[in-house]
Amino acid sequence: MDKGKKIKESETIVNDEDDNNCWWWLVQKGTAVTFVTIALFGFLIRVAVSTYPYSGAGNPPKFGDYEAQRHWMEITINLPIREWYRNSSSNDLSYWGLDYPPLTAYQSFVHGLFLRFFHPDSVSLFASRGHESYLGKLLMRWTVLSSDALIFFPAVLYFVIVYYNKPSRSRKSDIAWHTALLLLNPCLILIDHGHFQFNCISLGFTIGAVAAILSEKDLVACVFYCLSLNHKQMSAYFAPAFFSHLLGKCLRRKHPLLEVLKLGLYVLGTFAAVWWPYLYSTNSILEVLSRLAPFERGLFEDYVANFWCATSVLIKWKRLLTTDSLKLVSFAATIITCLPSMVQQIKSPSNRGFLYALLNSSFSFYLFSFQVHEKSILLPLLPASLLAMEDPSTFKWFVQFAMLSMFPLLCRDDLVVPYLALLALFTLIFNAPGQQIVKESNYLSYYLGTTTMHLILCFSAILHIVYLTMHQPEKYPFLFEAIIMNLCFSQFVLITLGSNIKQWMLNKPVKLEIEKKFN
Repeated sequence: MDKGKKIKESETIVNDEDDNNCWWWLVQKGTAVTFVTIALFGFLIRVAVSTYPYSGAGNPPKFGDYEAQRHWMEITINLPIREWYRNSSSNDLSYWGLDYPPLTAYQSFVHGLFLRFFHPDSVSLFASRGHESYLGKLLMRWTVLSSDALIFFPAVLYFVIVYYNKPSRSRKSDIAWHTALLLLNPCLILIDHGHFQFNCISLGFTIGAVAAILSEKDLVACVFYCLSLNHKQMSAYFAPAFFSHLLGKCLRRKHPLLEVLKLGLYVLGTFAAVWWPYLYSTNSILEVLSRLAPFERGLFEDYVANFWCATSVLIKWKRLLTTDSLKLVSFAATIITCLPSMVQQIKSPSNRGFLYALLNSSFSFYLFSFQVHEKSILLPLLPASLLAMEDPSTFKWFVQFAMLSMFPLLCRDDLVVPYLALLALFTLIFNAPGQQIVKESNYLSYYLGTTTMHLILCFSAILHIVYLTMHQPEKYPFLFEAIIMNLCFSQFVLITLGSNIKQWMLNKPVKLEIEKKFN
């Protein structure tokens, strides 16, 4: 950093000298063995979940997300790269057309080559639609497992090295506990290795970008974040946090404009490299972009625990407003709710503030943006996982209701057994012996009261039982889903308000007593 206005050294997780000794520190602390042990256990858990059904299993004509991923592999290895996003007789976009950025297409191409080498029938053009052979499913599962092992796991290791390379954060039990929470996130495992997706890639790149920010490698962070954004456009949930934090840091340096230009060049360079096959014409770029904005799907999908779905019980947004109006209203609501967090980071950028900004901006998108899916809860859950040591009790509360919000989706995929098993495993890890949880730091308990929280948990448990054992009224066929979503929405709003308050309290020279307990 320059000699101008600097971010306080106490707010920086590592300095350059520490960073040079990161790997020696890793070995010295014995963290390498701990990480490998937890990683192997996490990998085995993923393999176990992979033996259960997936999205759309045996459910023609379009099956589900599993078939979408397989079909993209089929398309990318059989058609020229310029036709991947173009509707044609060989690529019917109405049948699971590619709707993610080019990096997902490249990933599908690599995995498609893998499948074609071992089992060509599983990715043959046209003939492989709905392919569900044992070998094909086995190979498909291994594409996700390998992606996790090659991208997500190393990214978590990078974050752990950076975050804990500090005397005040060097307890081996804390490192092991936090690592286990990151690698054994039940929501991510169920969606990627049960339901079947590749969120581990985009989230892995995001973790890499966060770790780079914390170690003062802003240019590296730009590259990693751009890769995340070019794998899944939902990574834009984190864009306000990255933008405001990096801008705030640039404004405090000797040549702010030069610093901004430097970051901009890395962003443009990364985007140019990823989009290079489509930069030959404006029309080709628009073909890809048109696939990334699925406005035709509506304001929200299924029953998602966000503002639009929760309030649609009383206000029929889709009837009241046109799609164009809903796009503007949802965009405005998202930006407005993001602004406080962004302003705080521009005014006073810090590493802790950045982590809270990631949580707050992703929650703003989840709660208010257009076209949100149940699986999108993985995005705010990521920074919440990174902040688990800051407020563990609130993190546990968040995971429980993130799981509940996806329960109807996972029931449709026949994933109830791994759902319950992973929820129990998470509870065991969270309450592991030797881990000191400061219950008083839970601001939800401070505001709601312990009795209220116990009643909410009991109600949540009852909802699980009712959903599994009772038939819904014919007049209200989605009554249970609506109750679950509204309960989860109320808890997500409380967590969002609390995390925004916490982020702004970082600026206060004199904190409330409850805030002192967070430090």
